[in-house]
Amino acid sequence: MLNPSRERIGFIGLGIMGKPMAANLLQADYPLVVYNRSRPAMEALAAAGAKVALSPANLAQMVDVIITCLPDSPDVEAVFLGSQGVIETVRSGSLCIDMSTIAPATARQVYRAFQTRQVQFLDAPVSGGDIGAQQGTLSIMVGGEEAAFQRALPIFQAMGKNIIHIGETGAGQVTKACNQIVVAMTVQAVAEALTLAKKSGVDAAKVREALLGGFARSRVLEVHGKRMLEGNFQPGFKLKLHRKDMNIVLKTGQELGLPLLGSSQVTELMTALLAQGYGELDNAALAMLYERLGGL
Repeated sequence: MLNPSRERIGFIGLGIMGKPMAANLLQADYPLVVYNRSRPAMEALAAAGAKVALSPANLAQMVDVIITCLPDSPDVEAVFLGSQGVIETVRSGSLCIDMSTIAPATARQVYRAFQTRQVQFLDAPVSGGDIGAQQGTLSIMVGGEEAAFQRALPIFQAMGKNIIHIGETGAGQVTKACNQIVVAMTVQAVAEALTLAKKSGVDAAKVREALLGGFARSRVLEVHGKRMLEGNFQPGFKLKLHRKDMNIVLKTGQELGLPLLGSSQVTELMTALLAQGYGELDNAALAMLYERLGGL
């Protein structure tokens, strides 16, 4: 039973992450309106009780809070600020939350645009992959004003567990860039380590088991290491999207005059896999490149 006292939420972007995040809001009794470019995800949520909008502008007319979870900065700009975008119809006093991974500069641009409409805005990218999205255990990194964060907190709690207000607008996206550096380089390290074990004729599964009991333990070793051993690269987080995130990392570093040497190297490895047509695979597919280089 939906709770009419709760804020009405509009959710735009129902991909691998967005669809389960929106489903968790429904399970938390939030009245929900959804919009997505393709219909199947919308229809699935409509069957669970959501309303369907015809466009971002149409959605904005029906809700108090608008959440986006989209692939890249241009998508966020188009949905919020473009033709038939949210800004055309959003009401004063509304709250917009972008949970995509985009450039910090884009988050600040959208914030400034909504300020002129007396609309609150938060950048709140997430980490935890499709598993975290499904289980409602995402880490949510939030940039924006304190009042907007407090308003959004109950909504975030329906989707995540580790929810931190980092600082002003754009701080959430800077934090996500830092996250993607650590994840990418750890995926690379795990792929490199397991390939070394295989090339040495040692049982890589037992190597992983041993490492999980020591200081090398990580969520990447646990989840992605298992994917690598099984050769299962069905996407929890697509390689092409992680490479997109790493491009944001490198651009941010360039803007700051900061060389990011490890990030540059792992981005080149991702680019090599994309050139071979593997962008739709999970980012754990870095292991494929190492195994080929090792003649395995």
